[in-house]
Amino acid sequence: MNYLKNSRSVLSRLLRHKPTGCPRLPPSPPLPQAPPAGYYFTSPSRPEAVRFGRVLLRSPPPPPRPAQAPPSRYFYTSPQRQKVVHFNRRRGSRWYHDPRKLTTVVVVSGGAAAAVYFGNLETVPYTNRTHLILLSPPLERQLGESQFNNLKKELGPKILPPLHPDSIRVRLIASEVVRAVHRGLAGRHHDAFAADDASYGDISTDVVIKNHEAGAEDVMLGRSRGNKNASVAAAAQRDEEVLDDRWVTESRDRGKARGAQPETRHLDGLNWEVIVVRDDLINAMCLPGGKIVVFTGLLNHFKTDAEIATVLGHEVGHAIARHAAEMITKNLWFWILQIVIMQFIYMPDMINAMSTLLLKLPFSRRMEIEADHIGLLVLGAAGYDPRVAPSVYEKLGKIAGDSTLSNYLSTHPSSKKRAQLLRQAKVMDEALRLYREVSSGQGTEGFL
Repeated sequence: MNYLKNSRSVLSRLLRHKPTGCPRLPPSPPLPQAPPAGYYFTSPSRPEAVRFGRVLLRSPPPPPRPAQAPPSRYFYTSPQRQKVVHFNRRRGSRWYHDPRKLTTVVVVSGGAAAAVYFGNLETVPYTNRTHLILLSPPLERQLGESQFNNLKKELGPKILPPLHPDSIRVRLIASEVVRAVHRGLAGRHHDAFAADDASYGDISTDVVIKNHEAGAEDVMLGRSRGNKNASVAAAAQRDEEVLDDRWVTESRDRGKARGAQPETRHLDGLNWEVIVVRDDLINAMCLPGGKIVVFTGLLNHFKTDAEIATVLGHEVGHAIARHAAEMITKNLWFWILQIVIMQFIYMPDMINAMSTLLLKLPFSRRMEIEADHIGLLVLGAAGYDPRVAPSVYEKLGKIAGDSTLSNYLSTHPSSKKRAQLLRQAKVMDEALRLYREVSSGQGTEGFL
């Protein structure tokens, strides 16, 4: 027994003995462990992060979500990528980001614009000028009749009866002018269109003064009556105005070179009507649809038939060239141009004023010159001496009065300049030839 006790005590001392030769190393710190991967979700209504994984939530319960919350966003984190990556919701890319789609849109739009442009180009009779007209002849005629109905309501009591001497006189002059127009377009109309399309009709039934006392309707499309002086002739312009008609000769030469055919469909089947209005306004007008209106103020200042025929020939020249429809088309492009400019410079008043001075008024003056040339040919073909036309325009200028200030605000060239151009223009020689042929009893066709 004593032996066992002694052995136990010796063994215990050996186990508790600490060797001094080998110092004991301190334990190494544990290696850091990366947190397990997890997904987090945030939204404007729950700004705190919520982790889905081993730990369900790391934040208090979220507040109630508002009725309309912005779109939620998702984030992802991982041990290897210690940053937040934002994933947008899936959605289609913009069409203009796709080169194929962008090219398709440009090609289709350009093709459509080219088709509209070249499909609506027309050639003006005589001058062979090419212009863009977006209004079809039926629509143009319908607009003229609508404006004529409105004007009839306004001028109804002032319209002279058909048996009034002034009505008879104007009707006879207008009949000669319209017959001359038909003869001027006869040859070209036959070449350009089939024989079945020649539906102008007899002038005796085309030119009518309708009896308003019987309730007949008269239509009229023309310039506004707002400014009496401006509606008769151009506000006087300075003598040094740079304005010529060389473009008419150049346009005619180019048209002949390319074999251009004038557009005359808008003159098919017109029911020409003439009314005379008792008013001091010195004006006459002719609108699409063959509606002619003459004010007695014009008859009081111009006593001869040749002078009245000069004014009527000019107004009919506007209808032949479709200037009313062309002005509507031009105004549409001017409006689009103003919209584009205002995207960069928003000054509507200044842009509109500059557009009027630099685009609208110069174009209007050019149309007046074109109507002067066409009207002069019609005047000679109607049997009136065309040499009276320059004096008519000079007389109109004296009646309207000269003003240097109105030079930049005029829709017409100066009357003095118009007279000068007609005296020197080649069209005067052509008109004199037509006048001599008609006076000698010869036929004149296809001069427009």
